[in-house]
Amino acid sequence: MRLLAGLVLVCLGAGVNPAHGQPNEAKPAYNVLFIISDDLTATALSCYGNTVCETPNIDRLAARGTRFTRAYCQGTYCGPSRASLMSGYYPHATGVLGYISPRKAIGDRATWAQHFRNAGYRTTRVSKIFHMGVPGGIEKGDDGADDPRSWTERFNSQGPEWKAPGVGETLEGNPDGKKPVKGGNTFVVVEAEGDDLVHSDGKTAAKACELIRQHKDEPFFLAVGFVRPHVPFVAPKPDYAAFPFEQMMLPEKVAGDWDDIPKAGINYKTSENMQMNVVRQRKAVAGYFASVAFMDRQVGKVMTALNAAGLDDRTIVIFTSDHGYHLGEHDFWAKVSLHEESALVPLIIHVPGKQPAVCESFTELLDLYPTISSLCGLEVPDRLQGLDISPMLDDPSHQVRDAAFCVNGRGFLVREDKWAFIQYGEDGAKGVELFDMVADPKQYTNLAKSAQHQGTVERLQRKLADKLQEVRNNDLGRS
Repeated sequence: MRLLAGLVLVCLGAGVNPAHGQPNEAKPAYNVLFIISDDLTATALSCYGNTVCETPNIDRLAARGTRFTRAYCQGTYCGPSRASLMSGYYPHATGVLGYISPRKAIGDRATWAQHFRNAGYRTTRVSKIFHMGVPGGIEKGDDGADDPRSWTERFNSQGPEWKAPGVGETLEGNPDGKKPVKGGNTFVVVEAEGDDLVHSDGKTAAKACELIRQHKDEPFFLAVGFVRPHVPFVAPKPDYAAFPFEQMMLPEKVAGDWDDIPKAGINYKTSENMQMNVVRQRKAVAGYFASVAFMDRQVGKVMTALNAAGLDDRTIVIFTSDHGYHLGEHDFWAKVSLHEESALVPLIIHVPGKQPAVCESFTELLDLYPTISSLCGLEVPDRLQGLDISPMLDDPSHQVRDAAFCVNGRGFLVREDKWAFIQYGEDGAKGVELFDMVADPKQYTNLAKSAQHQGTVERLQRKLADKLQEVRNNDLGRS
């Protein structure tokens, strides 16, 4: 699966000696442009098959790069996922299962951006890369759980979020429609007045374009974090016009869908506990798509600036998200669930000179650190828990792993080619789920209690236990 909605890498100039930060004429150096979108499900992108929400700018990147169809996050909510991909360790290696920086756990070990900084790159953060509260942190314009050592310079993009002038509505916990628009991590839609620069993501794109122009003649690692489509669903009014809520289709509802799901597997946000009727569910989908369209336009601005600076042939671009998102599947909404919609992420990687492709091999966000380091000619630290997937960019049939691993603080996902195995608690006492992803790709039938499948459950439980032992057998306890 190729990452597009979240990471972009740019390459510039001569190679850099990783030990001394000096030019190395033997290897060309890529600049890195890393673009990450917040709470973006792959199924909202037209390059991944969405026929309602058009994302022409991300699509263009996908058409030039490798689009990964089976890329998985390592944590299905923002804090752990971002700490993992930036540190190079799984959440259970660092213990970062909340909304904090991984710095205390990793000590003096270099983060992904810091590794490039140590190699002589200018490393710049624009908006949310490590965890940052949305909307609260965006309203304040603060650094969130950032890591100062990672960056040469950093910029926040303050925005009004749900307070943006326009027509808004609270969708969550508002069954009679009388609740006013309110802030916080809730489902709110706002058809905003004014242009893109009213909003955080508009400011982020403008700053990224400025930085590309300013630093086009030196090696850089530019990390650009867009906060949409994270709630509140705030976007300029014209973006909403493309998605009349009455025309939004909702996922199939299956009677008794939750009957075979353990209590720990029922997501924290559902149509039921948010008291969202069908009308408000349709409005949520419309707001999400409008936010995606707005974000896609900002990606286009950054890519245009890259082209105008003459950097297309010296830039690795990565687009991805920190995790997926439910839009009513199983009557679930938002992230955290370990089901496919929440664990799967879009991933697009464009490396100059490499042929476009679609890769169906398993990939984890954790693999970005070693892969991009390798592509840029930097040393790849042996301690990293991700794998170098750069051979997939030449041969999309190449495989480096037979499964993907993901967590949510309550349970664990082992995703193989045929099976999705979810276990809540390390002993499974809070429940187990097993889905045949060939016969039942939408995960409606939990086979974990079927006598016919006990051998598969036991095998995957052993595989999970072995994986956790491997994850925890890291160098973090050693100097």
